[in-house]
Amino acid sequence: MKLLVTGATGYIGSHAVLELLEAGHEVVGVDNLSNSSRESLRRVEALTGKAVPFVQADIRDRGAMAAVLNAGGPADGARAFDAVMHFAGLKAVGESTEQPVAYYENNVAGTLSLLDAMESAGVRRMIFSSSATVYGDPQSVPIAETTPVGSPSNPYGFSKLMIEQILRDLAAADPRWSVALLRYFNPVGAHSSGRIGEDPQGVPNNLVPYISQVAVGRREALSIFGDDYPTPDGTGVRDYIHVVDLARGHVRALEFLVNAGVGQTDPSGQSPRAAGDQAPANCPVWNLGTGRGYSVREAVAAFEKASGRTIPVRVAPRRPGDIAACYADPTLAREQLGWEAEHGLEAMMRDAWRWQRQNPQGYEG
Repeated sequence: MKLLVTGATGYIGSHAVLELLEAGHEVVGVDNLSNSSRESLRRVEALTGKAVPFVQADIRDRGAMAAVLNAGGPADGARAFDAVMHFAGLKAVGESTEQPVAYYENNVAGTLSLLDAMESAGVRRMIFSSSATVYGDPQSVPIAETTPVGSPSNPYGFSKLMIEQILRDLAAADPRWSVALLRYFNPVGAHSSGRIGEDPQGVPNNLVPYISQVAVGRREALSIFGDDYPTPDGTGVRDYIHVVDLARGHVRALEFLVNAGVGQTDPSGQSPRAAGDQAPANCPVWNLGTGRGYSVREAVAAFEKASGRTIPVRVAPRRPGDIAACYADPTLAREQLGWEAEHGLEAMMRDAWRWQRQNPQGYEG
């Protein structure tokens, strides 16, 4: 199949592009490069031996997206797009509480622009990069797909929830569409080659890249935001998932939509409904996580073991929008997609350290 990948030069996007290419698919990448580097796809090309055509564009630019999606096609012998994998968007929880309008404008308005361009090009299959933040502060863990949504604790989570609702409404209204909503937890690690990994611009917003930068001397110490949560050691507990496992989950979701014929109109001409659910069957939802939660202190200890370096830490006040514990029940993805995470915390930290050690200044170093 031929896919358009938005946010293709980013951390998760670049790993997804690599997995798609290795699965035999054709990929065109789009990114505005606001928080990523073009170098990531050059390295993907080197690792796979396959070309990745790239367009620098913003998903909010409807004209630019329409031009990409309508380029080629049967009229001039090129192959039309079969699907879009949508990763583009802002993603920092803390930043979203400070710049909520920017998050709604980038994430929600950008997706609406992309959907409009997809419709005009007749491309109606999407794999959407959602987030476990749509669950808010859950009453219990692990979190299954049936856990109520609607109360995210930050604007980033609300932006993802808004997009999910838009996509569910679209799928219900038009049975030609098929959309997978992938709610994933905390991606960490890097490709085992150490050639591609997480390279945030500016101060990292996520735990593991911050730890990594402390380990190579770019940061003085790690700030642990809150050590008084109702968790075993007082620090936040999260479900860390290796980015390669996550990327492979996207490939399996794509295959599910295609092989199961999701998005086909039923004899009544209406979008089929999932049994026992108000969601349309052409808009399935899956959690992508390991099913195991680790605290911040446990993650730091695992990184220290993998790197052989001590990570200085200091405790800081809790950040707005953070919650105590969040980890997945990944049963549905295992049963329906035949997918489950294969990498443990030790492998995640080992691969994260290999990436940072080989690229102390990231892609531009």
